Amino acid sequence: MKNLNIKTFVAVFLAISAALWLGIAYGTGVQLSKLWDFVKILPKVVSIDVIIVSLFVKWGWKWKYLQGWLVPFPDLNGTWQGTIQTTWKNPETGSTPGSIPTILTIKQSFTKISCVMRTAEMQSHSYIEGFKLEDDEQIRQLAYSYTSKPRPTVRERSAPHDGAMVLDIIGKPVDKLKGRYWTERKTTGEVELTFREKKLLDDFPADLGVHPMSENKT
Repeated sequence: MKNLNIKTFVAVFLAISAALWLGIAYGTGVQLSKLWDFVKILPKVVSIDVIIVSLFVKWGWKWKYLQGWLVPFPDLNGTWQGTIQTTWKNPETGSTPGSIPTILTIKQSFTKISCVMRTAEMQSHSYIEGFKLEDDEQIRQLAYSYTSKPRPTVRERSAPHDGAMVLDIIGKPVDKLKGRYWTERKTTGEVELTFREKKLLDDFPADLGVHPMSENKT
Protein backbone atom coordinates (compact mmCIF):
# COMPACT_ATOMS: atom_id res chain seq x y z
CA MET A 1 0.00 0.00 0.00
CA LYS A 2 1.41 3.40 -1.01
CA ASN A 3 1.41 5.11 2.35
CA LEU A 4 2.83 8.55 1.79
CA ASN A 5 3.59 11.31 -0.65
CA ILE A 6 7.29 10.78 0.07
CA LYS A 7 8.71 14.10 -1.13
CA THR A 8 6.12 16.07 0.80
CA PHE A 9 6.61 13.97 3.93
CA VAL A 10 10.41 14.42 3.85
CA ALA A 11 10.03 18.18 3.41
CA VAL A 12 7.55 18.42 6.31
CA PHE A 13 9.66 16.13 8.52
CA LEU A 14 12.83 18.17 7.93
CA ALA A 15 10.98 21.42 8.57
CA ILE A 16 9.58 20.13 11.87
CA SER A 17 12.99 18.76 12.92
CA ALA A 18 14.70 22.05 12.12
CA ALA A 19 12.06 23.98 14.05
CA LEU A 20 12.46 21.67 17.05
CA TRP A 21 16.24 21.98 16.93
CA LEU A 22 16.15 25.76 16.85
CA GLY A 23 13.38 25.88 19.45
CA ILE A 24 15.28 23.69 21.92
CA ALA A 25 18.46 25.68 21.32
CA TYR A 26 16.64 28.94 21.98
CA GLY A 27 14.84 27.55 25.03
CA THR A 28 18.03 26.24 26.63
CA GLY A 29 20.13 29.28 25.77
CA VAL A 30 22.46 27.47 23.38
CA GLN A 31 24.22 29.81 20.98
CA LEU A 32 24.32 28.74 17.36
CA SER A 33 27.95 29.85 17.18
CA LYS A 34 28.89 27.06 19.62
CA LEU A 35 28.64 24.18 17.17
CA TRP A 36 29.28 21.33 19.62
CA ASP A 37 26.65 22.55 22.08
CA PHE A 38 24.25 22.82 19.17
CA VAL A 39 25.02 19.25 18.02
CA LYS A 40 24.44 17.89 21.53
CA ILE A 41 20.79 18.86 21.20
CA LEU A 42 20.35 16.28 18.41
CA PRO A 43 19.33 13.32 20.66
CA LYS A 44 16.48 15.39 22.10
CA VAL A 45 15.31 16.32 18.61
CA VAL A 46 15.41 12.67 17.50
CA SER A 47 13.44 11.58 20.57
CA ILE A 48 10.71 14.13 19.86
CA ASP A 49 10.72 13.14 16.18
CA VAL A 50 10.14 9.50 17.14
CA ILE A 51 7.16 10.48 19.31
CA ILE A 52 5.67 12.63 16.54
CA VAL A 53 6.07 9.88 13.92
CA SER A 54 4.58 7.30 16.31
CA LEU A 55 1.54 9.50 16.94
CA PHE A 56 1.18 10.12 13.22
CA VAL A 57 1.27 6.40 12.37
CA LYS A 58 -1.19 5.57 15.15
CA TRP A 59 -3.72 8.37 14.77
CA GLY A 60 -2.47 11.39 12.85
CA TRP A 61 -2.79 9.92 9.35
CA LYS A 62 -6.60 9.92 9.78
CA TRP A 63 -6.72 13.69 10.30
CA LYS A 64 -8.75 15.13 7.43
CA TYR A 65 -6.39 18.08 6.99
CA LEU A 66 -3.56 15.69 6.07
CA GLN A 67 -5.60 13.76 3.51
CA GLY A 68 -4.58 14.14 -0.10
CA TRP A 69 -1.50 16.35 0.11
CA LEU A 70 0.41 14.21 2.66
CA VAL A 71 -1.56 10.97 3.07
CA PRO A 72 -2.71 9.87 -0.40
CA PHE A 73 -5.27 7.27 0.68
CA PRO A 74 -8.55 7.98 2.52
CA ASP A 75 -9.63 6.65 5.90
CA LEU A 76 -12.23 3.97 5.09
CA ASN A 77 -12.54 2.51 8.59
CA GLY A 78 -16.03 1.38 9.48
CA THR A 79 -19.04 -0.50 8.18
CA TRP A 80 -20.42 0.15 4.71
CA GLN A 81 -23.80 -1.11 3.57
CA GLY A 82 -25.44 -1.57 0.21
CA THR A 83 -26.23 -4.18 -2.40
CA ILE A 84 -24.65 -6.79 -4.65
CA GLN A 85 -26.12 -7.33 -8.10
CA THR A 86 -24.97 -10.48 -9.89
CA THR A 87 -24.96 -10.85 -13.68
CA TRP A 88 -25.52 -14.62 -13.34
CA LYS A 89 -28.61 -16.01 -15.04
CA ASN A 90 -30.52 -19.05 -13.92
CA PRO A 91 -30.07 -21.56 -16.78
CA GLU A 92 -33.55 -22.95 -16.21
CA THR A 93 -35.44 -19.65 -16.28
CA GLY A 94 -32.99 -17.27 -17.96
CA SER A 95 -33.66 -14.70 -15.25
CA THR A 96 -31.16 -12.79 -13.13
CA PRO A 97 -31.76 -12.68 -9.36
CA GLY A 98 -32.44 -9.32 -7.76
CA SER A 99 -29.92 -7.37 -5.71
CA ILE A 100 -28.68 -8.78 -2.40
CA PRO A 101 -28.26 -6.65 0.75
CA THR A 102 -24.68 -6.65 1.99
CA ILE A 103 -22.26 -4.98 4.38
CA LEU A 104 -18.52 -4.44 4.05
CA THR A 105 -16.43 -3.86 7.15
CA ILE A 106 -13.04 -2.22 6.61
CA LYS A 107 -10.35 -2.27 9.28
CA GLN A 108 -7.56 0.08 8.30
CA SER A 109 -4.33 1.25 9.87
CA PHE A 110 -1.51 3.32 8.39
CA THR A 111 0.19 0.21 6.99
CA LYS A 112 -2.60 -2.37 6.58
CA ILE A 113 -6.18 -2.76 5.45
CA SER A 114 -8.55 -5.74 5.67
CA CYS A 115 -12.04 -6.17 4.20
CA VAL A 116 -14.84 -8.50 5.29
CA MET A 117 -18.07 -8.67 3.29
CA ARG A 118 -21.22 -10.28 4.66
CA THR A 119 -24.63 -11.17 3.32
CA ALA A 120 -27.32 -13.29 4.96
CA GLU A 121 -25.78 -16.37 3.31
CA MET A 122 -22.03 -15.82 3.08
CA GLN A 123 -18.94 -14.15 4.52
CA SER A 124 -15.78 -13.26 2.61
CA HIS A 125 -12.35 -12.20 3.88
CA SER A 126 -9.69 -10.33 1.93
CA TYR A 127 -6.13 -11.64 1.74
CA ILE A 128 -4.47 -9.25 -0.73
CA GLU A 129 -5.43 -5.57 -0.57
CA GLY A 130 -4.24 -2.29 -2.01
CA PHE A 131 -5.11 1.17 -3.27
CA LYS A 132 -4.74 2.44 -6.82
CA LEU A 133 -4.47 6.21 -6.65
CA GLU A 134 -3.54 8.08 -9.80
CA ASP A 135 -4.48 11.76 -9.74
CA ASP A 136 -3.48 12.36 -13.36
CA GLU A 137 -5.76 9.52 -14.55
CA GLN A 138 -8.49 10.45 -12.03
CA ILE A 139 -8.38 6.97 -10.48
CA ARG A 140 -9.16 6.33 -6.81
CA GLN A 141 -9.77 2.65 -6.16
CA LEU A 142 -9.59 0.01 -3.47
CA ALA A 143 -8.91 -3.48 -4.82
CA TYR A 144 -8.65 -6.79 -3.01
CA SER A 145 -8.74 -10.55 -3.49
CA TYR A 146 -10.92 -12.57 -1.18
CA THR A 147 -12.09 -16.01 -0.10
CA SER A 148 -15.85 -16.46 0.22
CA LYS A 149 -17.37 -19.03 2.55
CA PRO A 150 -21.15 -19.51 2.25
CA ARG A 151 -23.04 -20.81 5.24
CA PRO A 152 -23.19 -24.61 5.54
CA THR A 153 -26.94 -24.56 4.93
CA VAL A 154 -26.47 -23.22 1.39
CA ARG A 155 -23.31 -25.13 0.39
CA GLU A 156 -25.24 -27.39 -1.99
CA ARG A 157 -25.94 -24.45 -4.28
CA SER A 158 -23.14 -22.06 -3.30
CA ALA A 159 -19.64 -23.51 -2.94
CA PRO A 160 -16.68 -21.75 -1.28
CA HIS A 161 -14.59 -19.85 -3.80
CA ASP A 162 -12.05 -17.06 -4.34
CA GLY A 163 -12.67 -13.81 -6.14
CA ALA A 164 -11.56 -10.22 -6.61
CA MET A 165 -13.20 -6.87 -5.95
CA VAL A 166 -12.42 -3.40 -7.37
CA LEU A 167 -14.22 -0.46 -5.76
CA ASP A 168 -14.18 3.14 -6.91
CA ILE A 169 -13.73 5.56 -4.02
CA ILE A 170 -16.30 8.32 -4.45
CA GLY A 171 -16.54 11.66 -2.69
CA LYS A 172 -14.28 13.89 -0.61
CA PRO A 173 -14.89 13.00 2.17
CA VAL A 174 -15.66 9.52 0.92
CA ASP A 175 -19.35 8.61 1.14
CA LYS A 176 -19.68 5.86 -1.46
CA LEU A 177 -17.84 2.77 -2.72
CA LYS A 178 -18.96 1.44 -6.07
CA GLY A 179 -17.45 -1.25 -8.26
CA ARG A 180 -17.39 -4.76 -9.58
CA TYR A 181 -16.34 -8.29 -8.67
CA TRP A 182 -15.54 -11.53 -10.43
CA THR A 183 -15.00 -15.04 -9.09
CA GLU A 184 -13.34 -18.31 -10.01
CA ARG A 185 -16.87 -19.66 -10.53
CA LYS A 186 -16.93 -17.39 -13.61
CA THR A 187 -19.56 -15.12 -12.14
CA THR A 188 -19.44 -11.34 -12.12
CA GLY A 189 -21.46 -8.53 -10.67
CA GLU A 190 -21.64 -5.01 -9.30
CA VAL A 191 -21.44 -3.66 -5.76
CA GLU A 192 -22.63 -0.31 -4.42
CA LEU A 193 -22.05 0.77 -0.82
CA THR A 194 -22.60 3.82 1.36
CA PHE A 195 -21.09 4.55 4.75
CA ARG A 196 -23.11 3.22 7.70
CA GLU A 197 -21.09 3.71 10.89
CA LYS A 198 -17.58 3.65 12.36
CA LYS A 199 -18.26 0.52 14.40
CA LEU A 200 -17.13 -2.71 12.72
CA LEU A 201 -20.20 -4.96 12.74
CA ASP A 202 -19.33 -8.61 13.24
CA ASP A 203 -22.61 -10.02 11.94
CA PHE A 204 -25.07 -9.25 9.15
CA PRO A 205 -27.54 -6.70 10.58
CA ALA A 206 -31.18 -7.71 10.82
CA ASP A 207 -32.40 -4.30 9.66
CA LEU A 208 -31.10 -4.93 6.13
CA GLY A 209 -33.41 -7.90 5.69
CA VAL A 210 -32.84 -11.13 3.76
CA HIS A 211 -33.27 -11.35 0.03
CA PRO A 212 -35.57 -14.28 -0.89
CA MET A 213 -33.40 -15.86 -3.56
CA SER A 214 -32.72 -19.50 -4.37
CA GLU A 215 -29.25 -18.96 -5.76
CA ASN A 216 -26.24 -17.05 -4.40
CA LYS A 217 -23.67 -16.37 -7.14
CA THR A 218 -21.48 -13.81 -5.43
